[in-house]
Amino acid sequence: MPLNLSLPRLKKVNFSTPSGDNPLAALFFLLVGVMLLAVQDTLIKFISDFSSFWQIQVLRSFGNMVLIILLSLIGGGIASVFPKRQVAVIARSLFMVVCMFCFFSGAPFLSIAQMAAGLYTYPLFVSILAIPVLGEKIGKWRLCALVVGAVGALLMLNPLADNFSLVQLLPIAAGFFYACNIMILRRYCRDESTLALTFYNAIAFFLSGLLGVGVLAVLPFSPETQLALPFVAVGWPAVTLFVIVFAALCSFLNLFGNLGLTRAYQTAESSWLAPVDFSYLIFVALCGKVIFGSWPTTHAWIGMALIAAAGVITVLREHSRISK
Repeated sequence: MPLNLSLPRLKKVNFSTPSGDNPLAALFFLLVGVMLLAVQDTLIKFISDFSSFWQIQVLRSFGNMVLIILLSLIGGGIASVFPKRQVAVIARSLFMVVCMFCFFSGAPFLSIAQMAAGLYTYPLFVSILAIPVLGEKIGKWRLCALVVGAVGALLMLNPLADNFSLVQLLPIAAGFFYACNIMILRRYCRDESTLALTFYNAIAFFLSGLLGVGVLAVLPFSPETQLALPFVAVGWPAVTLFVIVFAALCSFLNLFGNLGLTRAYQTAESSWLAPVDFSYLIFVALCGKVIFGSWPTTHAWIGMALIAAAGVITVLREHSRISK
């Protein structure tokens, strides 16, 4: 009996459709989500020499689907994984597939800080798209925070450096597609179950991974191309226990990270959350030190300081607005 009484509460707190905007709760979900995803992204770069993008997608997404189904059963029923607006949710998932391909395809050649800085140009696209698509107003404080954060990301990217490569533009392309995902989430998916959104993401990644494996099996690249681009030009390398364990860990981090981000963008305006989302870069820098033993450059440290300033400006301004 106590178990039955607890299930509706779990569903209401974690997985139900949000009832309205709650900026401070959204901030909490966002910070937890970006922290988990920063760890995941760093781990995927770590294992990029032992696996392929397509293999990781299949293994990680399969783990996500299993976990989501278990969570739905615990939270009240399998019906929670089915969306109300299937077309919008599918479109969002497809944007995320393209986004992650652009983001991870350069993993063997870029530092995790470079990858993150390129991706985090996406708030610029969010701000540009939020006005015509969402009809949101961006005040001077939000605009100021966004500009400060964008300058910080630009310093981390450092396009004027001698070792700058066009490969670094791939994460920027990922930033555009990530912004498209946020637009759809905010405009059409606010009434969707968080589990439904993450479940369809997992399905899209799983199917795209299988498609990549199948295409590369039938039409393989030349050995020279496979050697030059092993992470995306190879379909299904030999599976090891090492890869399986890391894929399972990435699945856990990916699922709960995306649950946090999805709920955040369902419960606050995207243009308000965007500058705070820059904190991902700080988490990535810390993960890079722990896993790869390297700190960002001086330019990157300055960039992170600006990113932190953007987050502080946003939080203080929102707290002041709520208090009035």
